[in-house]
Amino acid sequence: MAALRREGVREVSDSVLDRALFASDASLYRVEPRAVVRARHRDDVLAALNVARERGVPLTMRGAGTSIAGNAIGPGIIVDTRGLDRIVSLDPDSRTAVVEPGVVQASLQQVAAAAGLRFGPDPSTHTRCTIGGMIGNNACGSRALGYGRTSDNVEALTVAFGNGETGRLGPGTSGPTSQALRDLVAGELGHVRTNFGRFSRQVSGYSLEHLLPELGGRVERLLVGSEGTLGVVLDATVRLVAEPAARLMVVLGYPSMAEAADDVPALLSAAPLVACEGLDSRLTRLVRHAPDLPRGAGWLLCEVVGEAAAEATAHAQRLITGASCLEGRIVPDPVEAAALWRIREDGAGLAAVALDRPAYAGWEDAAVPPERLGDWLRDFDAMLAEFGLSTVPYGHFGDGCVHARIDFELGREGALREFLIEAATRLRAYGGSLSGEHGDGRARSELLPLMYDAASLDLFARVKRVCDPADVLNPGVLVSPAPLDADLRKVPDGSDRGRAHLRLAHDQGSLAEAVHRCTGVGRCVAATASGVMCPSFQATRDEKDSTRGRARVLQEALDGRLVRGLDDPAVDEALDLCLACKGCASDCPTGVDMATYKSEVLSRRYQGKRRPLSHYTLGRLPAFVRLAPAARGRSWLARVMGSGPGAALARRLAGADPRRSLPALAPTTLRASSRPAHQVCAEDKEVDVWLWADTFTDHFHPAAGRAALALLEHWGLNAQVITQDACCGLTWITTGQIDAAREQMTALVETLTPYATKPILVLEPSCLATVRGDLAELVDDPGDVAASMTTLAELIERLGLGVPDLTGTSVVAQPHCHHHAVLGWEADRRVLTKAGADLTAVGGCCGLAGNFGMEVGHYDLSVAVAETQLLPALRAAPDAVVLADGLSCRHQVADLTGRSARHLAELLAAALGDDSRTGARG
Repeated sequence: MAALRREGVREVSDSVLDRALFASDASLYRVEPRAVVRARHRDDVLAALNVARERGVPLTMRGAGTSIAGNAIGPGIIVDTRGLDRIVSLDPDSRTAVVEPGVVQASLQQVAAAAGLRFGPDPSTHTRCTIGGMIGNNACGSRALGYGRTSDNVEALTVAFGNGETGRLGPGTSGPTSQALRDLVAGELGHVRTNFGRFSRQVSGYSLEHLLPELGGRVERLLVGSEGTLGVVLDATVRLVAEPAARLMVVLGYPSMAEAADDVPALLSAAPLVACEGLDSRLTRLVRHAPDLPRGAGWLLCEVVGEAAAEATAHAQRLITGASCLEGRIVPDPVEAAALWRIREDGAGLAAVALDRPAYAGWEDAAVPPERLGDWLRDFDAMLAEFGLSTVPYGHFGDGCVHARIDFELGREGALREFLIEAATRLRAYGGSLSGEHGDGRARSELLPLMYDAASLDLFARVKRVCDPADVLNPGVLVSPAPLDADLRKVPDGSDRGRAHLRLAHDQGSLAEAVHRCTGVGRCVAATASGVMCPSFQATRDEKDSTRGRARVLQEALDGRLVRGLDDPAVDEALDLCLACKGCASDCPTGVDMATYKSEVLSRRYQGKRRPLSHYTLGRLPAFVRLAPAARGRSWLARVMGSGPGAALARRLAGADPRRSLPALAPTTLRASSRPAHQVCAEDKEVDVWLWADTFTDHFHPAAGRAALALLEHWGLNAQVITQDACCGLTWITTGQIDAAREQMTALVETLTPYATKPILVLEPSCLATVRGDLAELVDDPGDVAASMTTLAELIERLGLGVPDLTGTSVVAQPHCHHHAVLGWEADRRVLTKAGADLTAVGGCCGLAGNFGMEVGHYDLSVAVAETQLLPALRAAPDAVVLADGLSCRHQVADLTGRSARHLAELLAAALGDDSRTGARG
């Protein structure tokens, strides 16, 4: 630490938290680093390398931390390069870009697209993987079939070798190290020509073919795929290609993945393909809204391009004609095509939870020549059966590369080693490569003698000695490898099953198994969010504020190593800025639900102990507002929660930030204003729809309830408000007061069960999401209550109701996070589109998230989250109607902009009263 600071490195840490965050990547392995450097300038990288060389401390470069073979972890200094994220230049004429190693592939893609260009290779992690990481592993991705690997698209590198030499590498450039490498291969030309570069996905080991004179002696391309063992990249000049005018997806269905693989050679000759990806049915069944697919149990997702739509269509039709599939179809809708690509991109995460037992990386991306792919898959299946193992194959079938998460018995001594040795031995007979794009890392480097002969391995060692003679850079990888079963991450042994305060039914009541759902694929650390996950990371860009970072810290806490239990300050720091938005519950491909885990941790942490003040106030808000049902009491409470000295004192006592206003209490509750003259019985057969007056609608926004009643009456439905008091316990759940939440939920089920024979309309999405998502976590017999509850949009579609005409109405909608994650907002989108609204739906979180954004210490982050998507969208549409069904979202909009947001019920009811409307849309 001191040496790094003396060298001028400012952001360096050896805290328990940071060491825990960077001890793992997306692999099976865990190695505690001594220090973490967050590089902001190339001088930080050079300084870290100098210290590593002088002191003999290992140095490992890390991009997004999505390495699946253990390539991005090490026992010394970890250099996090994500702060080196400048696109230095982009030249449309030469079709090149100069980038720093921390530039995210999708960010480069976005800038290049403005010039009609693209960076060819696009791994499934393209939303977060860095160009430096792609260079380290020679990443390929789905469209490498058309555009080549990363090595094919690197024109020059600025590199600091492990021996201390720094220079620019490219065609025609030279230096002592480059010359030594060329001379080394010049003495072994015959061997290199016959053993390296045999097919496109031969990625394992060092790609010595790039040093052949007929290929230009390209040292910079040798470094691509060297996994940071030879030098560190300071910047890269990459080649760009023209974006095609037309792009079409073709989906082909087959009885099995092996039969799909059999068809690949014919498809490659039938039409020019940019991509040809395999997808198994066991992945698609895990997706909540999977698009329709052709008949079959395995599919090939193919992509063709053309200079015009007609050319692309002709290629697509030839492809289907030449295929031996059960059924094939062209997907002309780019939105549907994107949804299918999303399933394929989430393959690593989905495959981890697709089997009866957890599945792991280890034998992750072996490749064979495409003409041998079908036979290899059959042999691979037979071998798995021999070992009593299962997998879900998918991957880059056009290149012969198969991804496979396998349900290894990691708790059995030698199980992993036995299988990997047998798999590598069989692969050799097919002329295959241990790695097709992820590199060898800690998982496969020890297996290289089963793929390469002694002469090749000796060449690898000589290359390493030239570039990094002191073995400082990523030691234990490729040359002098660590044992493949050393430093394995601990996996849950089931000893804590059934001990959780919540049920955690999907994980057998084990918090340890739940947090180990995180495999590290890192969708939560995407450069830009495509859903809700993870709003705090989008605002801070700090690993500790990501879903993955929190899961890693909880894994460490429960495994009892770096982080000493759930009371460790590192756990507090990791969970503090979790908004409990539940975005990860739907957006994380492995189903991590950090909001639930946070509740469980808080419950354990404060059991029998004094809690933070906000838990007793904001965490029990429904109980307080129920104390003042009468007009006089409500008037007093409204003044306390309003403005002035009383409100300031109330905020302080509640643990709320003084910059926040408290939600305005309505003068009269919905139940009081809607109570019929006679008592309505739950068994009243004339009632068509019941309206549950949840706490937030009842006490803070009864106008939404009255609007909903007006709509239902307009539709000819007899709707009545349920007059009994019932609360879902949401605020107790989010603050980890599980026993009290269970009492609330049990009472709710008892109260609402008599009404569950008819639809029960719920207007506050967070309350409905709590019932649908958390009821089973808390109550033994949930009955039919959750199934009977519905959002307004769901009710409209369920009953086939016509909607008022909103043509000409611009709407900016902020879906509540729980609505997105648990309920799904698709019905609302369809209703608004059907009504003719000009709709802009905000993709991320509003930032308030219930009590989170109200609490002292969270205000700045709450505003920063709002700035990621919500506030820019509102500024871009100053005259639009703001639509927000959630109380939190409406309050955030009012607090930060002064604008009033409406509930969907209010928007539709207002349209009914507009005489200019032409009528309902059926």
